[in-house]
Amino acid sequence: MSILSPNRRSPLWPLTVTAGDVEGFIAAFVNNLVQLLILAPLCIYVVGLSPELVYRRILPGVAISFLVGNLYYAGLAVRLARREGRTDVCALPYGISTPGLIAHVFLVMLPAKQLAIAQGLADPERVAWQAGLVACLVGGLIEFGTAFVAAPIRRATPAAAMLATLAGIGIGFLGLSFLFQIYAAPVVGLTTLVLVFILYFGRVRVAGKLPGTLLVIAVGTVLAWVTGIAPVGGPDVEPLAHLGFYLPVPALADLWIGLSGGHILPYLSIILPIGLLGALASLQNIESAEAAGDAYPPRPCLIVNGLGTMAASAFGSPFPTSIYIGHPAWKRMGARAGYSVLNGVGLLLVSVTGTMSFLAWAIPAEAGIAIILWIGIVIAAQAFEVVPKRYVPAVVVGTMPGIAAWAILTVKSSLRGIAELTGDGSIFGPRLLEAAQANGAYLAGGFALEVGFLYAAMILSAMTVCIIDRRFLRAAAWSLAAAVISLTGLLHAFKFTEGDTLVDLPLLDLLAGGGAGGWLAIFPAWRFALAYLLVAAILVAARFLTEPLDDDS
Repeated sequence: MSILSPNRRSPLWPLTVTAGDVEGFIAAFVNNLVQLLILAPLCIYVVGLSPELVYRRILPGVAISFLVGNLYYAGLAVRLARREGRTDVCALPYGISTPGLIAHVFLVMLPAKQLAIAQGLADPERVAWQAGLVACLVGGLIEFGTAFVAAPIRRATPAAAMLATLAGIGIGFLGLSFLFQIYAAPVVGLTTLVLVFILYFGRVRVAGKLPGTLLVIAVGTVLAWVTGIAPVGGPDVEPLAHLGFYLPVPALADLWIGLSGGHILPYLSIILPIGLLGALASLQNIESAEAAGDAYPPRPCLIVNGLGTMAASAFGSPFPTSIYIGHPAWKRMGARAGYSVLNGVGLLLVSVTGTMSFLAWAIPAEAGIAIILWIGIVIAAQAFEVVPKRYVPAVVVGTMPGIAAWAILTVKSSLRGIAELTGDGSIFGPRLLEAAQANGAYLAGGFALEVGFLYAAMILSAMTVCIIDRRFLRAAAWSLAAAVISLTGLLHAFKFTEGDTLVDLPLLDLLAGGGAGGWLAIFPAWRFALAYLLVAAILVAARFLTEPLDDDS
């Protein structure tokens, strides 16, 4: 089947939809559907957004970002096929960034809601959404800008450091978080988890070419209904209440409120590195596609990723987009450019018709979270598989801040639950640190590590790589960078609110015209800055006062 555009100059002319495209579309559509099945409950039940906001504003915004990217990458594949005279060119897979989705929900939107509650604002859930929009916009700008500097950033940053930073997110926020949920509903969770392992780690295919992801969702859904997990939300939920047609509506007013309300500053320690890592991960996936035989230009791809993410923000979606891992797998299926068009159109229809409200009611997250956990495992495993063996300690070091940040997030969620049960609204504060330390839990260190943990992961891992290579001066430079970031407050500086801890940025407040009392108050993380300066001095001394124990230098 050929889809011929009336304009022969169109990048989609001629577009042929093959049997492989249909198979690739089903696999890609179900994979993206799993993300939407996770996205909707997280927004509604974790952040507390209204179903109307999710199904009538956020998902239509998601549809815009899906359509922009999928049509572009289909056109790029068609142009490459025409230029090289080939018929086996596969489009790059594209959709919502899974690490970005989790980071924006748990590390931006949820803290923004807690801060709004502490400030007594009337609609904290809307504040959370606005903060997510700002995070998405800034992330898109970062990815757009990275298109012009990605190469020197990759040269300056050890691969082990970048991969380890993502691995920490994979193990903590995509792995352990959903592993808990799996064991909370073991009949559904463990069954689907083993199915995922059989299909993807066992490298087998279901007889009849039934997409494995579809099988997992089907089995998980049946078990969920049998065990009473479904329907989601209980019998009072009306699954067809949001069916309709919802055109994407610009959210520029809410985006401006988010920008002017200072929602960007407390979350820069998350937004900046997530945007950078998303761009670099997309770059790695472009390189993976080139290794599979399809060479795409990195710069325009990163530019389109940034534009797609900014378009999502402008139309109400707080979730960034990126190029997915897995291009070689889609290529082996026989997918070409057509699957990308079908995927964009299919997800558009699901997102703008309110169909997701019914699907989210009928298919609980437990039916698909094993797939998300598998993604986390793959992201973490890649870090250990790709780097040379001698850098494995650096990867381990780099994963620790991410795991620690997830643990602290779990602790804080538990503390908020205890506060609700006891009515003790002052549970967050210095006395919490004293009580925890008296019982052997150093929450002060955990709260400090959580702030800017992505920076900490990359810097500690990069320093470890340099130390392994005995490049002590370069390691010292990384430590100096950590000292500077600590002085800004984006690394290790935290303060208490009524129900959370947030990044403390008095220096930026001072630059913006606010008040601050004394230099210690301006630099709340000065102890960490001093520590990093001492580390840099030790590393410089190591360059001149040590000698290798072996002959491999």
